[in-house]
Amino acid sequence: MLRPMADVNTETAAEPRWEVFLNGAFVAPERATVSVFDAGFQHAVGVFATVSVYGGVAFRLREHLELMAASAVQLGLAREMSVEPLAEAVRATITHNGLAGLERARIRVTVTPGAVSMLREKRGESGDRRVGQTVCIVPEPAVAYDPAYFDDGITALFYKQSANPFDDLAGHKTLAYWGRLRSLRQAAAMEAGEALWLSVTNHVTCGAISNVILVKDGQLVTPLARGETESDALPAPVRPGVTRAAVLELAETAGLTVTKKLVSVDEVLDADEVMLTNSGWGVLPVSRMEQKVIGDGKAGPVTRGLRTALLGLIERECSAEADA
Repeated sequence: MLRPMADVNTETAAEPRWEVFLNGAFVAPERATVSVFDAGFQHAVGVFATVSVYGGVAFRLREHLELMAASAVQLGLAREMSVEPLAEAVRATITHNGLAGLERARIRVTVTPGAVSMLREKRGESGDRRVGQTVCIVPEPAVAYDPAYFDDGITALFYKQSANPFDDLAGHKTLAYWGRLRSLRQAAAMEAGEALWLSVTNHVTCGAISNVILVKDGQLVTPLARGETESDALPAPVRPGVTRAAVLELAETAGLTVTKKLVSVDEVLDADEVMLTNSGWGVLPVSRMEQKVIGDGKAGPVTRGLRTALLGLIERECSAEADA
């Protein structure tokens, strides 16, 4: 895993006012508990989103929550999930904890169905084990990554064929995250910062915690994500990240061609530039894939340009929302 620098505003983050929103109330982190019968605890049933906050404004909050809600409905966690109450709860969490006074922070939103039984409950049945839906919103200090990563790039490695298009959970951000964390741990053991997952067809899909974008001959190529395949094709086991979408928008605005397709290992190794996107680090260059140097071994011009453009977009959108 990438070695972060000291957390931003560590002293502020330790103050008691950083409270967790749990099922409609703010509580101190040590008092934020869920039932042992909650399906999130028992079976990793649940969805989550991680959102970056800039000056008290969550960047593209609605897009993050809409992705999470769509996953919850598609996977059967809920018949429907309204985004606006969740967005209001996130904004209330930011206000309650005074995050507007910080340059950066992050918010994690987690939703579980509560207790889940495979047996039909009898009419009128009740008991201690019947636990309602859990909604938890946790504010945290942002992680400050070493600036050298964004100039020199990081090393990534290929991970075994684990992204399965036949897996209903693939392409969704669920609490069943141990496989991804395990691949990150293995990458860290080899002094790499990210693991690029291969599909069962041996195509590159995404990073353990990021989306992948390649640059070849001035054009961008990115693996197909959920919802981007043809109707008669296998579904893509890749989550369509919010930051990825923003970066692709910026690329197209700049006149760059963007292609979404199946991506081979050789295409990654032969790319002029490789970048990773997520809400935490934004745009992160990859300068080496295992033993293979990418480009000139530094952040390439397209990657640098898109990182600068993304930071500008974040500043504009968050400033506009703060002034609204």
